[in-house]
Amino acid sequence: MSPSGISFGGLFDEARIVARSLGEAVSGALDPTIRLGVTGLSRAGKTVFLTALVQALVNGARLPAFRAYAEGRIAGARLAPQPDDAVPRFEVEQHFRALTGAERGWPDSTRRISELRVVVDFEAHGFLTGSRTRRRLTLDIVDYPGEWLLDLALLGQDFREWSERTLASSDGPTRAPIARNWRTHLDTLDPLKPESEDDARAAAALFAAYLKAGRNDRVALSTLPPGRFLMPGDLEGSPALTFAPLALPEEGGAPSGSLWAMMERRYEAYRSHVVKPFFRDHFSRLDRQVVLVDALAALNAGPEAVADLENALADVLSAFRHGRNSWLSSLFRPKVDRLLFAATKADHLHHTSHDRLEAILRRLVSRAIERAEFGGAAVDVVALAAVRATREATARQGRQELPVIVGVPEKGERSNGQIFDGEEEIAVFPGDLPADPEVALRSGGYQGLAASEDGGDLRFVKFRPPKLVTTDRAPQLPHIRLDRSLEFLIGDALA
Repeated sequence: MSPSGISFGGLFDEARIVARSLGEAVSGALDPTIRLGVTGLSRAGKTVFLTALVQALVNGARLPAFRAYAEGRIAGARLAPQPDDAVPRFEVEQHFRALTGAERGWPDSTRRISELRVVVDFEAHGFLTGSRTRRRLTLDIVDYPGEWLLDLALLGQDFREWSERTLASSDGPTRAPIARNWRTHLDTLDPLKPESEDDARAAAALFAAYLKAGRNDRVALSTLPPGRFLMPGDLEGSPALTFAPLALPEEGGAPSGSLWAMMERRYEAYRSHVVKPFFRDHFSRLDRQVVLVDALAALNAGPEAVADLENALADVLSAFRHGRNSWLSSLFRPKVDRLLFAATKADHLHHTSHDRLEAILRRLVSRAIERAEFGGAAVDVVALAAVRATREATARQGRQELPVIVGVPEKGERSNGQIFDGEEEIAVFPGDLPADPEVALRSGGYQGLAASEDGGDLRFVKFRPPKLVTTDRAPQLPHIRLDRSLEFLIGDALA
């Protein structure tokens, strides 16, 4: 470390970010360019959201709240080669076929970073003449797993701090049962013993199994770093992913050649060669960000899952540099100036509960919103379904009419002893979210739900994508509030 506490490596990384920002600003001086990050935690629907957003821009959709589109000022949009040749392309065509093909299934989840460029030709309002001028918006979309975003918190924790925090969290009532095998093995490890590849591999495998169990629908935990343990990609089996927390002595440091030193060295390699490059090359370059949240899954799993989600979202927000971008600040260190939190799967609820879902998410991210708005960033919270899989209806139960949602459950889904074949529509009464967000967060569940065959509450059924009418044009995907999301994220650039 230098006397000022800033490493030369850190200064070098900062210089690279500044140089890249300057180059991108010069290339986009005449027409607006927005670099939009899309992420989410644990099956929140990132791939579906991004596919629907791109299809709406390129092929059209019903978007009344997206003003530039509703006013007829968007002349057209098209896909263009992405700017970063070393980043995989987001295969929007493949995902769209999965949603709309004969099999009608949800596309695979995001497992790596990917990118896509959309060029939008539009007519801008002339502020001086009142006439319209033809302009072009370049929208660079970066899709990445939310688990990687949570890894950014590791940059502020050394191996001891991370080990202590991870061990403490695994003692909670929800985590303890799924952590039992790993914690039992941990009790047999002496950090001061000589380093051993067998010990490291065994501990890493059991620790990774614990993290993966935390993603189960019944548990629905959100804070599960390191993210690459869940999505290793091309790092699978490498030493950078072959480490685990240790129960360390209160005093002293790692003796040379010890298991402690080995684990610490690999943890530092993970931070240096996995986390820092992601921050430097991708995350630090974002102008705007969408964070998708499956709040319903956390509410289903109970209060501990809800609290864990709240902590995860606070960690997510701590990674952002918030603030309004001026011309000068965007040159030298871009900030996220618009941040959208979206509660996904709103189509699993009747519209009368959508405002309540938004209120619950707003309460979950209240600390993050306060911090972002203090820095000058614009923040919005929305309940949405990027692709709406259900429609609304009413059903009679005795003399009472109940609001229901109607859709086709996925093949093999179960409810009240029935196994669905993936073809027949059913009507489901989804229950009501509590009007008071605090009640929902304390209870971690819905009100008014029927009992399922295993004795628990019926939460929600997983529906197939909707069957669309075939025409000469590309199918238009039904949605809930995708237009409002577009207006918030890019509407100002199209004014």
